[in-house]
Amino acid sequence: MDIKTGFFYLFSVLLLVAAFRVVTARNPVHAALYLMLAFSQAAAVWLLLEAEFLAIALVLVYLGAVMVLFLFVVMMLDINVESLRDGFWKNFPLAATVGVIIALEMAYVLMGGFHDSSAIAPDQALTAAAQGSNVKALGLLMYRDYVYPIQIAAVILLVAMISAIALTLRRRKDSKFIDPKDQVHVKASDRLVVMKIAPTAPARQPDQQSVDNAKEQA
Repeated sequence: MDIKTGFFYLFSVLLLVAAFRVVTARNPVHAALYLMLAFSQAAAVWLLLEAEFLAIALVLVYLGAVMVLFLFVVMMLDINVESLRDGFWKNFPLAATVGVIIALEMAYVLMGGFHDSSAIAPDQALTAAAQGSNVKALGLLMYRDYVYPIQIAAVILLVAMISAIALTLRRRKDSKFIDPKDQVHVKASDRLVVMKIAPTAPARQPDQQSVDNAKEQA
């Protein structure tokens, strides 16, 4: 086993461990940090596979922008972790079934996709990849062969961003929120009340019962 294969297994093991901890971590912030570790290991694997553009794009886009957004949303939502785990075992059978179905579908697609491509005539993307231009090959595949899936993914990401902003803008009961519209239309009479108080007041004369009680105590 050479050094490249050893690094591949090292990055793959760290990637699997980080992905497992993303699902099992109790703290959402810890889960987001484990997801950042998983992204970094995936970028390292892509570097070993000589897909430099994908690795750099993963680091810049996901680690540098998307994960910052995730952490911002998680911290702004103030999620109660204990209440989220109340129905864990109740929903576990359904979640496990969906996970197994997705794993089987991915295994079927991956195992069916590995075939001998020597008999296939290379197109422009394959020719560009063979010449060492990964960026050109990726551009041809994204904006020519898979332009509609790319557009659908962009719309889904846009909806996710709008949903995250809408969740962070919800009103919280434990915070003092003041509408700027009410601040602009406020009047001085609503905030300041002028009361007239006499400069002097006569001293209060003690009643006879108070005087008798004081004499008895003396």
